Amino acid sequence: MSSNVQFTKGKGIRLYTPQEEEYIDAVSGTFNIALGYSHPELTEHLKTQLENLVHVSSSFNGDLVQQVLTSILEHAPDHITDGWLRDIIGSTANEGAVKIANKYNGKNEVISLSMSHHGQTLYATSISGNAFRRKSLSSTLFIQHGTVPAPYCYRCPYSAKGAPACGFLCTEAIYDYIQYSSSDNVSCIILEPILGNGGNIVPPEGYFQRIKKICDELEIVLIADEVQTGIGRTGHMFASGYYDIQPDIITLAKGLGGTGIPAAAILYRSELAVLEKFEHSYTSGGNLLSLAAAQKTMEIVSREGFLENVRTNGVLLGQLLQQLQEAYPQVIGDVRGIGYMWGLEIVDKDGAPDVALTNRLIEMAFTDHQLILRGSRYGFGNVLKVRPALTATADDIVLICDRLRQLFRQL
Repeated sequence: MSSNVQFTKGKGIRLYTPQEEEYIDAVSGTFNIALGYSHPELTEHLKTQLENLVHVSSSFNGDLVQQVLTSILEHAPDHITDGWLRDIIGSTANEGAVKIANKYNGKNEVISLSMSHHGQTLYATSISGNAFRRKSLSSTLFIQHGTVPAPYCYRCPYSAKGAPACGFLCTEAIYDYIQYSSSDNVSCIILEPILGNGGNIVPPEGYFQRIKKICDELEIVLIADEVQTGIGRTGHMFASGYYDIQPDIITLAKGLGGTGIPAAAILYRSELAVLEKFEHSYTSGGNLLSLAAAQKTMEIVSREGFLENVRTNGVLLGQLLQQLQEAYPQVIGDVRGIGYMWGLEIVDKDGAPDVALTNRLIEMAFTDHQLILRGSRYGFGNVLKVRPALTATADDIVLICDRLRQLFRQL
C-alpha cells in the first residue's frame, strides 16, 4: 500500500487527504476503529475528558475502573465475573492472561494454534503461531510454548473431509503435544474465536466444545483472545458467548477504544483473581482517556439495535462477498466470516494460496479504487480481509462490495 498518501481527517468509514481525496476504509484501521472515524458522540466525550484530566495514578481512579469494568462484565458470559484494567494493548493483555493462568496453577507452558497471532511484544511473539515473526529474533526468545494445528477446514492439515466426521483431529493434537513434545507442565491454551491475522479462519461447529472438554480433563486454563473479535465485531458483544467457548479468561483490546484510543482488558472467573497490582501494571494502563473511551464505547455498542444492525448488515456483506466468489471462482477460493469480520481466500489456477496476487490486489484497491484492504499474516498470507467499522451502514457495505467487484473485474 502506498506510503506516500497521508490522511488528515476521517468520518465514518471515509478518510481524506489534505487535497480532499476520499478513500474508503474497509478494514477499520487495524480493526480498532470500531465506531468509525471521528464518531461525534465519542469525540465529544473524549474532548471533555481531555480538557478535565488525562492521567492520574491508578491509586486514584479505582471507582471509574470499577464502573467501566462492570459495564463490560454485564455482557460477558455468566461465569466471567471479574477483571483487570491495567493494559492498553492486546499484547500485554494476553501476557497478563498467561501470568494469571501460570500463577493460578503453578505451571508455565503455553499451547497456541498454528497461524495464531497474540501480539508483538517479545512474549506475545513467542506464544503466537507464526514462525515468520520469530525467525530474526531466535536469539532473544526462550519460552515453554507449543503449537497445535488450527481448525482450518478449507486447508485441513489432515486432508479430512470436514467436521464433525473428522473427529476434530486438530484438537486431538493437543493430547499428542502434551504426551510427546511438552515438559508435562502445560498451564494454558490461548486461542482466537476466529483466527484473525491467520486468515479469518472460522472454526467448525463443535470445535470449541471439544477444546473445552480437553481443557477440563487436563486441567488447562482456556484463554479466549478476543482482541479482534470482542466488542461487537462478530455482531455479538463477545464471540465467546456466541460460540459457547466457555473460556476461563477473555482478553480485549482494539475495538474497546472505539475510535482508535488504546484500551485493553482481561476478564476472568472469580477464582482466577490471583494477581497483585504490582505483578501486572503499566504506567498508561487504565489512564483516564482510555477509560473514558471504553466507557462510552460500551454505552454505544450496548444500545438497543446496535449489534442487531451489525448482524443484519453482516449477512448482507457475506451474501455480496459470496456473489463475488461465484463471479470469480478462479481467483477467490473461499469466503468465510460473520458479522463485520470476513475474509476472501485468494488462490491461483491450481487452488494453491496466491500470496503475490493477494498483495497485488491490496495495492490495486488502494491506488486504483481508493479502497483500503488488509491481507493476512502481514503480507505473508493469501486472505483479503473485509472488516468495516461497526457503524457502517447497508449503503456503506454495498459501496465496499461495488469497489471490490470493480477490483476483481480489473484482473
